[in-house]
Amino acid sequence: MTVAGGSALNRAQEARRHERELREQLWAAQREARRWEAAGEGEQRVHTQLLVLAQRGWRLLVDRRWPGTRAANVDMLLVGPGGVFVIDVKNWRSAPEAVHGRLTAGGRSCDGEVRKLLAVTHVAEGAVAALGLSPVAVQPLMVFAGHSLAESVGRVRLLGDQEVAPALMAWRVRLTPSQVKALANHLEEVFPAYETSSVVRSSTPLQPQAPGTEALFDVTGLRDAAMEAARNGPIEGWMTFLAADQVPLVRRNWSGPARISGPAGTGKTVVALHRAAHLAQRSTGRILYVTFANNLPRVQSTFLGTMAPAVAERVEFRSLHSWARGFLEERGTAHRLNGERAETAFSHAWMRRGRPSVLAGIDRSPGYWREEIDYVIKGRGITRFEDYATLRRIRRRTNLRRAHREAVWELYEEYERIRTERGVHDFNDILSLALAECLENPGCSPYAAVIADEVQDLTLVGVRLLHALVGDTPNGLLLVGDGQQSVYPGGFRLSDAGIDVRGDRGQVLRTNYRNAKEILDAALAVVAEDAFDDIDGTRTAGHRDVDLTYHDGKVTRAVFRTAAAQDEALLEALRALGPSGWPDSAILCRSHRETSHYRDLLNRSGIPLCPLDRYDGHPVAAVKLGTYRRAKGLEFKHVHLPDHDIRTDGSADSNAPDADVMRERQELWRTQLFVAMTRARDTLWLGSVAADGRR
Repeated sequence: MTVAGGSALNRAQEARRHERELREQLWAAQREARRWEAAGEGEQRVHTQLLVLAQRGWRLLVDRRWPGTRAANVDMLLVGPGGVFVIDVKNWRSAPEAVHGRLTAGGRSCDGEVRKLLAVTHVAEGAVAALGLSPVAVQPLMVFAGHSLAESVGRVRLLGDQEVAPALMAWRVRLTPSQVKALANHLEEVFPAYETSSVVRSSTPLQPQAPGTEALFDVTGLRDAAMEAARNGPIEGWMTFLAADQVPLVRRNWSGPARISGPAGTGKTVVALHRAAHLAQRSTGRILYVTFANNLPRVQSTFLGTMAPAVAERVEFRSLHSWARGFLEERGTAHRLNGERAETAFSHAWMRRGRPSVLAGIDRSPGYWREEIDYVIKGRGITRFEDYATLRRIRRRTNLRRAHREAVWELYEEYERIRTERGVHDFNDILSLALAECLENPGCSPYAAVIADEVQDLTLVGVRLLHALVGDTPNGLLLVGDGQQSVYPGGFRLSDAGIDVRGDRGQVLRTNYRNAKEILDAALAVVAEDAFDDIDGTRTAGHRDVDLTYHDGKVTRAVFRTAAAQDEALLEALRALGPSGWPDSAILCRSHRETSHYRDLLNRSGIPLCPLDRYDGHPVAAVKLGTYRRAKGLEFKHVHLPDHDIRTDGSADSNAPDADVMRERQELWRTQLFVAMTRARDTLWLGSVAADGRR
């Protein structure tokens, strides 16, 4: 039955429903408008604050399109002496808070805003990578209008509008005015203007430019200018300079363990340092950065603290043995390291088992056999004679027959017996104990990633220990080093440690950015005939092809009739450099005894010196002084090597009648000299004394 007026009632109800929908849409539009107005007001307030940077060479791009999206925008891109800053401006009514590494406001989670900012920052990193800028120099900032704040959530810096300008002005200087201009022009193209900006857009400098500076810099010109600026600065700044072709390795994602290798001077350590900062910015766990030498962690920590202060505390720099001892203490594992008492234990073992054996027919001094135990047996974690009997002894030239290996094993067992009776551990024991602890308690590592620099100087047990900390996780383990620069006897292959870096996870750097051509040619001539076994298992020629970028430089060779004449010539060379050149200079010696001699010489002459074992990476107005080994991982504009040829002239140790032992020693000495020579960037001074005039 049809009800009278029913049709009209239905139409009235439909009209009211449409009215409600329209009202809701209107309210939503009004809310959206107020939100955009607030955002625009916030951007204006932040823009006003950034005007204080006008006289400091900054460039500001506002309201830019996010490449690859239809309508998403980037509030601000700021380029200045401190780097590139991706800025997200917020005008929130509720106060923002950083709680346990999370961003909240009014009790609600705002992590999505952080993820969005990090995503666009990643786009900006890719945009500037082609110009050679490290991702370390690209920083995400979230700026809150009307709030006072100075916190961090991961790598995102949270600042109030009153705090942003002072924070930016305090940032370390890393870009020149020409670099700022070129980067801003490049980003202006990558992030085009967003036409509806509520802030007056500006792709021009915040300060007037001098006439003639409007021209765009090409990419090659920018790279060359950046390199030249780094060369002209203190050597400490040069040691962290990242070349454009190295940036992709810093940003790369690896599916498992990776290795970066390459000849001396190709920037392996620089890549590793920037990689550490890059990983620290993108993970919540700690990054462990280890080397063999005790002095390098202190220097590298200073470098990273200067490069990326926001994440410096999350990267732990340690020598491998120091870290292992601390790890054992944290786990409550007893250890009794005593190097002197362990050495005494070996001396007794040698007197009882070594000297009366067939080993004396190869080398009557105990040093060679101590190295055999340290680097070949214990360094590889060998505990059964059967394994040692058939082992290929990498980088050990002497052909040990079964009778010799049996004698070595008896010496090893006697040493272990005496050492155990005396209740002491040696350095190899510390690594073995730490490895055992890791294997017994897998999955307990506090580290998101581990980077090992100068990996060729570690033992197999040491590399297995680092691998155990992170396993085969993506981006977990990075091994950096070059087999040609191994200054210790013995060796290993990564496959022995169960580490696979085949394919794109094994990268080789081939461009030398450090050494002048004349210096590199002189160094390569020393090792040209010494093929070497790299840790990836390949046999490589001593004279390697390297692409050069630097052709200025000088090598000075001088032979003196007396040691006193050499000393005086060395002082004259240092005086010619003058106080301005001393901070970038080094005297490197083959032994601690020789280091003591030159320390006394410089002290008497009034030339200030800084021992390498006290150098921490900060510029110091003094000549650096140390051994060849202590100089590993470092570089200097000017290097002086007195008495450099004593152990490379074919002289033989009378205690080692075996020709293969002498060949091995001389190869090791030449490698150490090669490493010392390649520490020099601009000038290399090589002194020697005639045989009848030596000390």
